[in-house]
Amino acid sequence: MNAAADLPKATNVPAAGRPLIDLADIRKSYFSADVETPVLHGINLKIYNGEFVAIMGQSGSGKSTLMNLLGCLDTPSAGNYILNGKEVARLNDNELAKVRNETIGFVFQGFNLLKRMPLVDNVALPLLYAGVGMVEARKRAAAKLEQTGLGTFTRRLPNQISGGQQQRVAISRALVCEPALILADEPTGNLDTTTSKEIMELFTRLNEEQQMTILLVTHEPDVARYAKRLVRLKDGLVTYDGPIADAHL
Repeated sequence: MNAAADLPKATNVPAAGRPLIDLADIRKSYFSADVETPVLHGINLKIYNGEFVAIMGQSGSGKSTLMNLLGCLDTPSAGNYILNGKEVARLNDNELAKVRNETIGFVFQGFNLLKRMPLVDNVALPLLYAGVGMVEARKRAAAKLEQTGLGTFTRRLPNQISGGQQQRVAISRALVCEPALILADEPTGNLDTTTSKEIMELFTRLNEEQQMTILLVTHEPDVARYAKRLVRLKDGLVTYDGPIADAHL
């Protein structure tokens, strides 16, 4: 069974021809006392609806900082960030939270599931934050679990399923608000090789069959190869941006 085959296409997508993500001269510095530590030095990047992009770089390259900016978890020190047609670089915390919930689905290395909450309620959380009623939220959450192959597990707790299944729950949660963008930060970092392959194949189906835009941060070449485009960072600068096939991973 193709677990993602019946997933609906994302509804919060940009108009045709307009970038979903448009970064212009993005810079980020951190301050400690009077000491400035620059991390990003003028990032320019456009990502369009339906792309599957991997971001790679050594420790200290700035990829985690870039991911936080892309996910509206932080704001740039300078430059412009337009996400789905909205300038988000100058939004306040409440406005950023609204953009995150409506536009972005997050998948993290550590799954970030609430241990004492059934899987269906874990998946339903973003809908509850958005003001959807419990009955409807659980209905939509159960549908997402069904579509990622966990339809019979809705009432189980996270500690009653495997790591790979927990990551499928996290993907279900990321999809439940029909976001325009999935941000996956080292999504296979806690998984064995076989399970990692299954998770990446799920991402591939979401991208190819549902035109889901996926932005993946990874340090693993074998994981990055599932993407179609690679952005490589070094010392806070983009050193490669092009087809994954030409990247010599």
